Amino acid sequence: MTQFTWNAEDYERNSSQQRRWARDLIAQLRLRGDEIVLDIGCGDGKVTAEIASLVPHGRVLGIDLSPDMVRRALEGHAPRHPNLCFEVGDASHLRFDGEFTVVFSNATLHWIEDHRPVLSGIARSLRTDGNVLLQMGGKGNAEEVVEVMDEVTALPRWRDYFVDFAFPYGFYQPEEYRAWLEEASLSPIRVELLPKEMVHPGREGLAGWLRTTWMPYLQRVPEAERRELLEAVLDRFLAGHPLDGDGNAHVRMARLEVEAVKTRGS
Repeated sequence: MTQFTWNAEDYERNSSQQRRWARDLIAQLRLRGDEIVLDIGCGDGKVTAEIASLVPHGRVLGIDLSPDMVRRALEGHAPRHPNLCFEVGDASHLRFDGEFTVVFSNATLHWIEDHRPVLSGIARSLRTDGNVLLQMGGKGNAEEVVEVMDEVTALPRWRDYFVDFAFPYGFYQPEEYRAWLEEASLSPIRVELLPKEMVHPGREGLAGWLRTTWMPYLQRVPEAERRELLEAVLDRFLAGHPLDGDGNAHVRMARLEVEAVKTRGS
């Protein structure tokens, strides 16, 4: 998993949409209250803390590759939840062995190109009959943003910074994901691509989301020039997708949602 520099405070201010989707996903876990949960890609910890509040007789571990995110999570949430821990960890190299009854991940795994080692690690981490619930960007996710990014970074002003640039996200179809689950000895229950829409409060709201989650593009250019690149992307995107009557920006998304179980003998 490629590591980028995350600004945990900025992300926390500009991730309300991700948190709303995470709450919808958490509701699908149907938690009893005694589960042992691994949250892969915990970010600033606010979603993981919500899970911890739902398992008062269980415990939750959140892992993230970003030390800055983990620091923010530890400072902001761990002191209020005695059943909650955070640590730096790589989704592609999970070190656990039969420790969890639930593995959860929201808006994280599309940062990884090869999901097979992730799923193998998830299977190792789970107890028999343990549950998996994942949501990530799927095939076609934010494709209008990707098109604009490609158009802007191909301009003479920016193209020298993007020589040999490779698309950094793993946006996959349900069919290929089902095969990977089965390879990892996880039994698919539901694997589907869901159309969604992100709504951001105006140009600045859209800028906050782009700034805090599209680092593979923005961090290719010197820091002093990133705002100029961001403004160029905003100008082009909003020219083709104007703000609505309430001043909101809309981005079409596609989320891959995955539900599976580790069965006996897996």
